[in-house]
Amino acid sequence: MKFFLDSAHVHEIEYAMKMWNLDGVTTNPRHVQASRKPFLKVIAEIGSLFAGTDKTVSVEVNPHLSDYEEMVAEGEALAAICPNFVIKLPATEAGFKAVAVLKERGIRSNLTLVFSAVQSLHAMRMGAHFVSPFIGWKEANGEEVTRFIEDIITIRNNYGFSSEIIVAAVRNGRQIADVAVLGADIVTASLAVFREAFDHPYTGVGLQKFQEFWDQTPKEIGTRV
Repeated sequence: MKFFLDSAHVHEIEYAMKMWNLDGVTTNPRHVQASRKPFLKVIAEIGSLFAGTDKTVSVEVNPHLSDYEEMVAEGEALAAICPNFVIKLPATEAGFKAVAVLKERGIRSNLTLVFSAVQSLHAMRMGAHFVSPFIGWKEANGEEVTRFIEDIITIRNNYGFSSEIIVAAVRNGRQIADVAVLGADIVTASLAVFREAFDHPYTGVGLQKFQEFWDQTPKEIGTRV
């Protein structure tokens, strides 16, 4: 499974690249706004971090756009900034159409805000490089998400679609493990979610005990280290 960071903070991305062998990045308007930098400036900075690699950075078109031709035009302009960019488009009728047109023009897309298996199916058949089902929002609304992701994976495999599945809106380590068991390709989450997931209170308890035993054990006759 690949780990993507859901962020537009350059310092967070640099940290995750150094410490976790990060596989890619997803951004959205909320993350860009939180960076307190102009949109084009921050995405260019993020893209430069991955220069010379095959790792991807998903960047989103203006969410106010509702015409597929306008989405395509903006997607082409964004893709021209950096070869690592994948264009995020919403799961709307215009978004689905823009996916197909961009694919014809050699530009990869990430169909986002996916909340049903049939949306994923349509995105895959239209040629989306990535499909991003959101699970945190659905689970918070009392909806079941394990079957949701399982169905998307089964549909992809049944028909041999090449799309990769990015499980998004992930809130905790349990969700990461659950979708990994199901066979999702990628998880994207915040720095805080990954940090919490990689930690466990018993690891700290065990380490403290081992340190105490270490300190009480002579390393050579008549000495302690």
